[in-house]
Amino acid sequence: MDLQESSAGTDIIHEPGSCSAQFPLRDEPFHDNSNNLTQAGNQQELTREEDFPEVKVNFQETFLGHTSPISRCRFSASGDNIASSSLDGTVRIWTYDSSSPSSRNATIYCGAEIMSLDWECRSDRLLLIGTADGGIKAWNADAKRVVADLSTSKEYPSVLDIKCSPVEPIFVSAAASKRRGSTILDRAGFASLTVWNMKLLKPVTVLPLGEDPPAITSLCFNHNGKILAAAATDGMIHMFDMSAGLQITGWPAHDTAVSSVKFGPAETSIFSLGSDGKIFEWSLHNQGQILWSRDCNKFCNLESLNRCRHEIALDADGKRLLVTSGLVRAPIYEVQGQMSGLKSLPHSAAITSVNWHPANNMFITGSADHSVRVTSII
Repeated sequence: MDLQESSAGTDIIHEPGSCSAQFPLRDEPFHDNSNNLTQAGNQQELTREEDFPEVKVNFQETFLGHTSPISRCRFSASGDNIASSSLDGTVRIWTYDSSSPSSRNATIYCGAEIMSLDWECRSDRLLLIGTADGGIKAWNADAKRVVADLSTSKEYPSVLDIKCSPVEPIFVSAAASKRRGSTILDRAGFASLTVWNMKLLKPVTVLPLGEDPPAITSLCFNHNGKILAAAATDGMIHMFDMSAGLQITGWPAHDTAVSSVKFGPAETSIFSLGSDGKIFEWSLHNQGQILWSRDCNKFCNLESLNRCRHEIALDADGKRLLVTSGLVRAPIYEVQGQMSGLKSLPHSAAITSVNWHPANNMFITGSADHSVRVTSII
């Protein structure tokens, strides 16, 4: 693997205040969805989304170090470093704050499309990278080298997601077999969930999913790492007891594939995004009860799945939910509070990845326009 240090000074544009004039102000779709029909019952809500006020920006920075559409972007555990990946098989590690040390900045060449990223939860030292050819690379950001080059079994080459435990030195990979299909999720076949020891960097066990299980698209640990949520292409959400290594419950959450899951901050609920654009907050006390819902089909629809796997991100307080978008702006739904939502400043193409800062009122958006943007909001 080759390594090239990033030159952050030439790749980051500093944009204090609201800089929307630099970008197109129309919400132009990445794909032409003008002929798509929406259900009459959702029309009023979609109109309200179009009228969402634009976020008030404290500062904004745009990273231009990639040369192809962004697949994933993630803040590190401290929030000081960002890892972003693109479809050309490169990962960039960079900082958005010029006062922060740039010693970890690097470019990592993986040789295959990158499908998943996750930082070690207890430090900014280790970054895990999942690829479309069955590879899982462990990158030591301090030593600036790959410390392990792991592989899933040949039957499951697509590493759709990776999640590190917030407590134990383990991580879980969701790998899938491949099949013919028109979208990324359609091409995901059967699932394999593997638990890895992060110190030994070896597989420990495989979590049981039954015979020929549909692909797992998204993983999420609760705060103490005892429960793992896994979302599947058949619309199911599975819950695992990690100490026992067994599935403890599950329910049909969507009529379509589930693209993304996130535990709520109090961990009395879990949020899910379906590939049809429906968002649900599910009670964990009364299984199957929906506490809150939105239909963001205007932003997340089946046609935009040709270019990205949609995902959601919650802020540290669990009050705002950010969603990827087939349009140039991303919606930010108010889960609690008086306002119905906000909208991000526009990129020039679809927004393909989103993530909130672990502590601050700040988020990142990766786009098909090859850029990654850090936005601090008031």
